[in-house]
Amino acid sequence: MTGFASVSREADGVSAGVTIKSVNHRFLDIQIKAPSSLAGLEGRIKTLLQQRLTRGRIEVALSCDDTTEPQRVVTLNEALVVQVNAVVDAAREKGLVSGALTASDLLRIPHAIEIRLAPPEDVPDTAATVVDAAVGDAIEALVVMRETEGQFLAADLDRRLHTLSVFVDAVEAGAAAGQTAMELRLRERLAAMPSDLQLDPVSVSQEVVRFVARSDVHEEISRMRGHVEHWRGLADGPEPCGRKLDFLVQEMNREINTIGSKAEGLAVTELVVSAKAELERVKEQVQNVE
Repeated sequence: MTGFASVSREADGVSAGVTIKSVNHRFLDIQIKAPSSLAGLEGRIKTLLQQRLTRGRIEVALSCDDTTEPQRVVTLNEALVVQVNAVVDAAREKGLVSGALTASDLLRIPHAIEIRLAPPEDVPDTAATVVDAAVGDAIEALVVMRETEGQFLAADLDRRLHTLSVFVDAVEAGAAAGQTAMELRLRERLAAMPSDLQLDPVSVSQEVVRFVARSDVHEEISRMRGHVEHWRGLADGPEPCGRKLDFLVQEMNREINTIGSKAEGLAVTELVVSAKAELERVKEQVQNVE
């Protein structure tokens, strides 16, 4: 589910930038950071993301700038000019100055003429088109990156699943051997009992069989193999399967725990510990699967 894409587009005097980051999340969580002028595009962007992605925390950052020559506003402080002109007229009458107030004079008078940038306008409609194109390209780049990562992830999970299957086979053989060994020990101990404590052989055999049957893990082994086959079917399918695989990992973990509590023999215990460790690695990797 992790990925990154950054795209810039410029057209019709508008420059747009889109950055999308994707990290692990149980569901699809979309966060968009955009200037207020682009707030109207957030709904469409979320829809585009929902059409391509089903899982992950998605952070989208938008920017949009007008690349045309900025407009300027020139204003004349008429009240100030009137006052200055009155003072000049008075000075002229007294012979202190000569000539009328000129445009050149006005430009030299502080604050008489002010030149400033025009107030920003809303982003034009053409900006929506540019941003939309940039978002589409960024989403496509993000999907490609996630798919590339997914191929490596699938290969890693397939190897771990194979390792887990090998453990299951070994556990099955070890559990069967443990059952046989336990039955043999029970019969040897019963045979070694004093003659005055000997019980009915048929009843003893039935009890031994029932006791040994408690360590039978055939059902759990079958379910584990069924989960593995189900996993492969989901992984090879076209639909997103991250949540379903997450559920399968929980079911596998439940079966492994049951096997560990029922199976007989130290060798089986060691195999179960190794299988649980491998399953924990699978669980961590599944968090990355969409």
